[in-house]
Amino acid sequence: MNTASAPLAGADRKVDRLLAHYGESHRNPTNEAIHVVAIPAIMVSIVGLLFALHPWVAYTFVAASAVYYVGLRAPVFLVAMLAATAAALALVHAMGDLVLPISAAIFVVAWIFQFIGHKIEGRKPSFFEDIQYLWVGPLFVLSLLFSRLGIRW
Repeated sequence: MNTASAPLAGADRKVDRLLAHYGESHRNPTNEAIHVVAIPAIMVSIVGLLFALHPWVAYTFVAASAVYYVGLRAPVFLVAMLAATAAALALVHAMGDLVLPISAAIFVVAWIFQFIGHKIEGRKPSFFEDIQYLWVGPLFVLSLLFSRLGIRW
C-alpha cells in the first residue's frame, strides 16, 4: 500500500487492524476482484431479503450496522458506508414486488463466487473466525477504492 492511500500516519485503530487481518485472506488478485463485485452485491441482497420480511427489519439492520461503523471511529469509512447503504436501499426499493426473488438470486450467486474466490485463494473466509468480518468486507472494498483514488482513511 503506498503512503498516499495508507491509513493516517501513526494510526493503530481497530479498523486498521481489522482490515489488515481481513486482507491476509484476500491477497490473490482474482479473489480480490471477485470480492469487489460480490461484497456490494451481497450487501444489497441482504438488505433486500430483510426488506422482503418487512421494511423495518431492513431499516433496523441498516441502523445497527451504522452503529457498528460509528464504533470504528473512521469518519471516511462511515460516510462512504452511509452512502453505500443509501444506494443499497434505493436499489431494494427499485426492485419493487420482485425484491425477494431478485435478492435471493443475487445472494446465492454472489456467495458462490465468494467461495470460488476463497478456493482460488486457498484460505477460508474471515467471517468463519469472527462474524464481524461480514461488516468489514464492505470496508475492505472501500479501502481498495480509496487506495486507487489516493484517499487516506
